[in-house]
Amino acid sequence: MLPLLDLHGVRRLDFHTSLMEELREKLITHINELGQKDVRERDKKLKELLIKSFPVVRVKALRPVVMAILRNTPHIDDKYLRILVRDRELYADTDTEVKRQIWRDHQSLFGDEVSPLLSQYIREKEHVLFDHTNLNNLFFHPSPKVRRQGEVVQKLANMIGNSVKLYDMVLQFLRTLFLRTRNVHYCTLRAELLMALHDLEVQEIISVDPCHKFTWCLDACIREKNVDIKRSRELQGFLDNIKRGQEQVLGDLSMTLCDPYAINFLATSAIKILQHLINNEGLPRDNTILILLLRMLALGLSAWVMIDSQDFKEPKLDSQVVTKFLPALMSLIVDDQCRSLHSKLPPDERESALTTIEHSGPAPDAVEAYIQESSVASILAMYYTLNTARQKDRVGVLRVLAILSSCKDDRAYEDPFLHSLIALLIPMAEEFTTEDFCTTLFDEFLFAGLTRDNVTRHMIKLLWYVHNKLPSGRLSSLMKAMQPTTGHNETVHKLYETLQERIGASLQECPIAEQPEIDYDSPLKSVPTPGPHYMQ
Repeated sequence: MLPLLDLHGVRRLDFHTSLMEELREKLITHINELGQKDVRERDKKLKELLIKSFPVVRVKALRPVVMAILRNTPHIDDKYLRILVRDRELYADTDTEVKRQIWRDHQSLFGDEVSPLLSQYIREKEHVLFDHTNLNNLFFHPSPKVRRQGEVVQKLANMIGNSVKLYDMVLQFLRTLFLRTRNVHYCTLRAELLMALHDLEVQEIISVDPCHKFTWCLDACIREKNVDIKRSRELQGFLDNIKRGQEQVLGDLSMTLCDPYAINFLATSAIKILQHLINNEGLPRDNTILILLLRMLALGLSAWVMIDSQDFKEPKLDSQVVTKFLPALMSLIVDDQCRSLHSKLPPDERESALTTIEHSGPAPDAVEAYIQESSVASILAMYYTLNTARQKDRVGVLRVLAILSSCKDDRAYEDPFLHSLIALLIPMAEEFTTEDFCTTLFDEFLFAGLTRDNVTRHMIKLLWYVHNKLPSGRLSSLMKAMQPTTGHNETVHKLYETLQERIGASLQECPIAEQPEIDYDSPLKSVPTPGPHYMQ
């Protein structure tokens, strides 16, 4: 056969290489089949193969065979692992199954592999929150199931496999990073990773994570957008049955509840219950599910302090938030309902004036007082604001926006809330032509947070869509106030420049039409000037 190939001009090296590749693939297939066999037979054979083949691991052409043997060996001797760790090229070619065995004893190597994934996860979350071109794929839209199919979560789940030790290391990384940065997206990742392992049915891990059942139950509630009596009892049972000596579990539970998706669910559900109580003339203190939601909210909002202080005690929910703040917030909701109902009735000027005065004044003092003192009250006031904006109720929005800057710990300037608020304000673009709306939104609320990069970025997104509705004086003062300084990062500078270009382009497109001079004795003066709505 060889002389025949010579006549065809096939080089001997090419022939031998192709033969070797063919044999190598066959051998790898046999090794993989062997890996599926009975444990005793498999381990003995693989051990013999490894002893014979490991000396050629540095020969690139034969390395895949050695790697296939290692991949199918559940417990690799340390002497082999040490060689793989020392040689960077060998380590890079090693399969995840083998790396897991290396990572168990080399936390720093595992950290090096996990770190870029965690950074990528945070970047992806922030991209959704800040993306000024995106008005449809909003932060809270994807379901929990969709979110944990994300690339980073799946990669991490694959790296962990069924190793409890590696899972614990990842949790430790997430706790440390959450403490160092206060970035709540690490809390989201903690919950998503556990639920991804739940989907993969990795019993070795989910059976030992004390937060698994709680997180699973909460995940089901978020998915169904509802807490029924059965689920509320389960959740309450987990919180009430934390045994002495296991208080540290509260730290992990509080991280699960600090996840913005959990907070969004708890606060949205609480507002729904308040509306239900108004319709049925009930009291907040009598609703057990509402009390549980507030309790979970308080635990989630205290996560950072609890983990930082290592004082694992559930924060006591201030009873006055239930007895004084919630009734005051409900009075705002009642006012909104009265105004909405009144606007549908036939006009009666005297009655109209009275109703407007009675239901449109400043928010009750109790609302402002409690949002300064309580994070739970702050979050509920913020979600009430989103609710009024969703109804496009300008009076309701203005009443509460005027006091939001005084929320405890500046909660109203957090990204998930601002992202949702801006998305709801953009469809209310017509309101930006009025001075009172601009004064309350910009002067009383957004300007108070302008020292933060993130508030500037959300404002840029808002102006991206509503700049053509703003009076020119207001627009120029906003642009001046938002102008980035050396303290702002490069992204803010670029965004600001892009916004300037966009405003400049739209001003050129629609120059102010010159009004013809009218002779006031002219017969044309009584003819109405055609506006844009006359033009088809």
